[in-house]
Amino acid sequence: MIQEWIELLIIILLAIILVWAVYRIIKKIRYGGGCCGELEQSERPVSVKDRNKSHYPYAADLKITGMTCRNCAQKVQNALNELDGVWAMVDLNSHTAHIRLKQKPNIDQLCSIIAKAGYTAQPQ
Repeated sequence: MIQEWIELLIIILLAIILVWAVYRIIKKIRYGGGCCGELEQSERPVSVKDRNKSHYPYAADLKITGMTCRNCAQKVQNALNELDGVWAMVDLNSHTAHIRLKQKPNIDQLCSIIAKAGYTAQPQ
């Protein structure tokens, strides 16, 4: 009799652990994860309206520090793409931002925008 109760208790505990694990997986898929975005939705990309490369005669490459996940890279890219005349692509693996611009780049301004997003940037 006691052995049956112990087996039932083990089954209940395993079921609770399984439900908790499924909940955590769904939460991570839905809200992101990593260093940022754990309790908020993943960053939605800011789309650049003008995607004609010939309209962007200037370019700048910045080294970004502090990015540890896809959500971080998206935050940096969004912060830059919200600027008028800027088309940025951020690569998490190389921790760089390749920025196309319609006007001569103001590196200090670009670094300041990235700093406001919570990261550090410097020219490559």
